[in-house]
Amino acid sequence: MPTHHPLPEATSTDLLLDAGLVLGERDSVDVPVRLGYRSDDPLAVALEFLGPAAQAGVWRFARDLLWEGLQKPSGLGDVRIWPPCPCHGRPHLRIMLRGHGAVVLLDLPSRQVRRWLRRETFPLVPPGSEGPLLDWSTPPRQLGGDAQA
Repeated sequence: MPTHHPLPEATSTDLLLDAGLVLGERDSVDVPVRLGYRSDDPLAVALEFLGPAAQAGVWRFARDLLWEGLQKPSGLGDVRIWPPCPCHGRPHLRIMLRGHGAVVLLDLPSRQVRRWLRRETFPLVPPGSEGPLLDWSTPPRQLGGDAQA
């Protein structure tokens, strides 16, 4: 019979940012967002819209997807991420969220996101070591958009 080891107490980290909500090719408006990471949900990052944009809810997607998106275009389906592209005048990390018949493009400051992942989330749960922290007895959280208004 397998031995059950209690999971360690959850730890978390958040990053508050002003994201650029892309309205057109050259137009955007600042929207406050929070990136969150919890060691008891080690595979996912949560992107929460704050303030007047809070109705857009909370989106959960893979932390690996966010990290990979800082290096190269990544993702399929509801969440896609593109790295900064200085050659085209876009210095930010771009995230596309698709759900409920709508598409939202966000630009996030890539240096802050990269620093947060490296200095805050990776020390909590190093990449590749998430498995033992997963609680297999509870249903998994949805990794796409799970808007909570």
